[in-house]
Amino acid sequence: MSALLSNRRTLLLSTLAGATIAPLAGAAQALSTEVVPPVMAWMSWQGGVDLVAVTDASLTQPNVILHVARMVQTPVGSSASGMVFYQPNPAEPPVVMGFVSGDPKVGAYFGPKVFKGTPFETAPVLKAKIVVDETGAPGTVGSKITVGKHVFEVTLAGLTPLVQINRPLGALPFTQQGLEASSADVTLKVNGKPVTVIIPPVGMSGGPAAVWSPTGHYAR
Repeated sequence: MSALLSNRRTLLLSTLAGATIAPLAGAAQALSTEVVPPVMAWMSWQGGVDLVAVTDASLTQPNVILHVARMVQTPVGSSASGMVFYQPNPAEPPVVMGFVSGDPKVGAYFGPKVFKGTPFETAPVLKAKIVVDETGAPGTVGSKITVGKHVFEVTLAGLTPLVQINRPLGALPFTQQGLEASSADVTLKVNGKPVTVIIPPVGMSGGPAAVWSPTGHYAR
């Protein structure tokens, strides 16, 4: 009887082992044949507050881009950083346009590396003070960007629950992964004065145009 039980136990363990290990081995073999291109450029962030908008319904292209994070990591360093584009009069040059950062070396990485091949590739780098306030999250978040004599203040309220995003190459030449919550209530002040904005259905990233993103990364 003990020999019979021992044989059954051996058979059971062998069956379980076969059922468990074989699929894993098959998956490992499948993964080993996949060609994954190396990452040549990347950036990651914490505390992202992003706004893409127009100030007039007749405009077909955004004339407001305020895209910053409390901290951005790159291969050359880390600093509060982002992008600012503000062109209140489309018939005139932008009032402010460029990559903004507390560290010019970090700001200089974005254009030729992450945004290579886009209109932002040659954008100038502007020294800026960036403050992101997430103390009211997940209800409200905000950013304050000081670039020279210009101050931009964004408040995002009515935030949706956070979702995980994984966007492939598309409008922008890099993949995107992270967490996002879109905003249904956006306010903007420029130099202390309220500016009316209209939020398009899709922003430059291919997702919502007014977003709180507590963490994420771009890679190409």
